[in-house]
Amino acid sequence: MLRVGLTGGIGSGKGEVARRLASYGALVIDADQLAREVVAPGTPGLAEIAQAFGTRVLRPGGDLDRQLLGEIVFSDADLRGRLNAIVHPRVGDRMREIEQAAGNADVIVQVIPLLVENGLAGTFDVVVVVDAPPAAQVNRLVRTRGMTRSQALARMSAQVTREERLAAATLVVDNSGSLDDLDGQVAALWAELSRRAEKKDG
Repeated sequence: MLRVGLTGGIGSGKGEVARRLASYGALVIDADQLAREVVAPGTPGLAEIAQAFGTRVLRPGGDLDRQLLGEIVFSDADLRGRLNAIVHPRVGDRMREIEQAAGNADVIVQVIPLLVENGLAGTFDVVVVVDAPPAAQVNRLVRTRGMTRSQALARMSAQVTREERLAAATLVVDNSGSLDDLDGQVAALWAELSRRAEKKDG
């Protein structure tokens, strides 16, 4: 089994790469998806967030207003740290549970946006960084997530620098081009991960 950590800055295209790897047969475990799961209505995680940040971060239906909470924490490092202390341990526990239940999957890919920030690079056999120029990240966030340019830049500045992220990489996927370009890069990435998995198991 080859354990792969997949990361990249916000708007870099991690999701596109993860979807393609899943189509090749990788077991993909997405930290963002699990972060939603552990704060779903009725969970201890959501109760703890409401206690820490107040009921203003809840929608009328009782679920988390992620956009409002994001605005609150991304402008305050201390509040961001408080939120991370609630969510990250729960996500880590769920990721381990899923991985342990996976049996003998050849390649397990954990998609972790803050992999470098949380010092997790050394816990994986391979770290794949999806890289894109900052201008492309901003454009994607404005186009696909409805952020303003200043909101996009604030989210990006809350993460480590592009250089720090690349320094942690075993392999890099350059997502500065078209989706067709990305298809070719992920095909090559999958071939390399499969080779490494076979070598490790052999």
